[in-house]
Amino acid sequence: MEILTGIPIEKILVDNNCNDVSFDALDKIIIGDCLVVLKKIATDSIDLVITSPPYFQQRDYGNGDFGVGNEATEEEYLENLLNIFSECVRVTKPTGAIVFNLGDKYINGALSLLPYKFAIKAIEDKKVFLINQITWSKLNPTPRQDKRKLIQATEPFFIFAKSKNYHFDLENYLKHLDDLNKSSKSKPSDKLGKQYFELIENSDLEISQKETARKSLQEVILAVHNGEIDSFRMKIKGIHKEAYGGMEGGRNNQIRNNGFTIIKILGNKLKKDLIESPVEMTKDNQHPAVYPLYIIQELIKLLSKENDVVLDPFCGSGTTCVAAKNLKRKYLGVEINPEYVNISNERLKQVTFTQELFV
Repeated sequence: MEILTGIPIEKILVDNNCNDVSFDALDKIIIGDCLVVLKKIATDSIDLVITSPPYFQQRDYGNGDFGVGNEATEEEYLENLLNIFSECVRVTKPTGAIVFNLGDKYINGALSLLPYKFAIKAIEDKKVFLINQITWSKLNPTPRQDKRKLIQATEPFFIFAKSKNYHFDLENYLKHLDDLNKSSKSKPSDKLGKQYFELIENSDLEISQKETARKSLQEVILAVHNGEIDSFRMKIKGIHKEAYGGMEGGRNNQIRNNGFTIIKILGNKLKKDLIESPVEMTKDNQHPAVYPLYIIQELIKLLSKENDVVLDPFCGSGTTCVAAKNLKRKYLGVEINPEYVNISNERLKQVTFTQELFV
């Protein structure tokens, strides 16, 4: 098979005064050492970095003894990884984010906690802060034969940001699950809210408070029937326990001042720091570690906008670039192995967006 080469790194030399990536470099995969390439990219020019570096002494990526992941010690591995991470931070815009996915390693029979050692060191210099650790729960983890250990079925995706102005589109993240949830809802019952009307009448609220509570209850019931909200909860003074935790302040003040509070429920799925997906199994893909297109697409939707630039310094088989192209983002990949560039370019030729559903 003919190797489809990436563009030479000389083509991505940029003018650091313009704070932007060279136009010629976008929507391409570059063959080269990612640290060398990253140093040629302008400061504050990338909207989103999302990548999965080689895991420490885990797999043969076809680079012999060269490259990240082949170090003799954990300390060397972390040092090399953090040098690359530092350049990723530099090239990312203040409104952007940096996502690193790492797997752990058993050393002498014990988990090393390498992903967490990396995350702790990554925030030590205060140039970035950790927004979330998203846990990937694998629906089809690799079975292990060790009878004295549980199967590893999770991996972390660490999301870092440079400033509090990072882009974060929570509504667009896992939106297909919200749409499925809403489409499966049945028509509200005509008895909706009846129990709350009875509780208001039997409560110790003042007459004016009861009148206000009934009016507010009628309004929220109408909102449910009109499809504006999914449902609601009502708390009435003297009948229900007060709120606690993060809801304590405002909710309890409403109960104390008005005699009640109404909690509107939009019907969206809770956007948790957990995402379930199978391990990717791509036909005819010879790369040994392909992370899920589904997860990468959801992270790109969460952390970027259309036409933003998405960079993957460890491009591998091109999943990040494929996801970016699917979602109408610009992409820039860096990969040291020409064979994987060939795989990536073939995948990019066949891009067609299909929303995968894992509910």
